[in-house]
Amino acid sequence: MNIAIISDTHVPSRERQIPAAFRERVRAAEHVLHAGDFDSTSAFADQQELAETLTAVRGNTDPGLGLSRVQTVICGDIEFVLTHGTGPVSGYKRRIARTVSEHADQAPERAVGVGGHTHEPMDMRYDGIRLLNPGTATGAAPGEAATMMTGTVVNGELTIQRHEH
Repeated sequence: MNIAIISDTHVPSRERQIPAAFRERVRAAEHVLHAGDFDSTSAFADQQELAETLTAVRGNTDPGLGLSRVQTVICGDIEFVLTHGTGPVSGYKRRIARTVSEHADQAPERAVGVGGHTHEPMDMRYDGIRLLNPGTATGAAPGEAATMMTGTVVNGELTIQRHEH
């Protein structure tokens, strides 16, 4: 299964739209995971239109979109727990890992946490839990570049690739 992982699009407050190459990756994915901060109903609608299947959570700039703060979804035998990760940078990894522990249906170390908020790409383990942050899809400050991730799930194994524009 091919997935696109995206966050912190901040359209239109910081950029008019996500880069064309990222839009194509979203369109090509079988499932899109968005970790929040669409920034507008039009940006959310755009992602819904591009994505074959979209799982998304509310970021701190998304109060009117009616999205949950946490979502869990199974993509190709991997359980993903999405949350924006709102709060200070200090304690960010702990917050995401705790959210995975509280919401994963399977053992937390078998689930993958996906967060946003910091605008900094990350793929690491914290307390035995794999954590992903695709960064900001538009390069919004404090991000240094527009970034996103794509993933492939084969036989229960997740391979991640980071993309920069």
